[in-house]
Amino acid sequence: MKIGELSKATGVSLRSLRYYEEQGLLQPERTENGYRVYSPFAVEQVRTIQLYLRLGLSTEQIVGFLHCVLKNKEAFCREIMPVYESKLKEIDDQIEKLLAIRGNLIERIEAIRRESSASEQEERT
Repeated sequence: MKIGELSKATGVSLRSLRYYEEQGLLQPERTENGYRVYSPFAVEQVRTIQLYLRLGLSTEQIVGFLHCVLKNKEAFCREIMPVYESKLKEIDDQIEKLLAIRGNLIERIEAIRRESSASEQEERT
């Protein structure tokens, strides 16, 4: 299938498909006139890439284990565990930072409300 057909079958833009190729995630064959030709298996490949992108992984991370996952399925692919563990740590770190920011914002809001309330009481007296 040509790139336009793959795009239509997966809902992924032509630009993204070309990017996946540049990153080594897709390897289409080329016809004599330079057109990309994808196997029917490319649809599953693109859907798998999209799944991992939705999990927040980068194309650099995905390229490291994609072949294994497509060949063996995720349950049998050991290469994926360090990537998952690293991503989970990254998310936990982000949550920790966000909770600290949230706490700071709550403190600031409460301080402003206290100041505002004290100011209103002074004006009344």
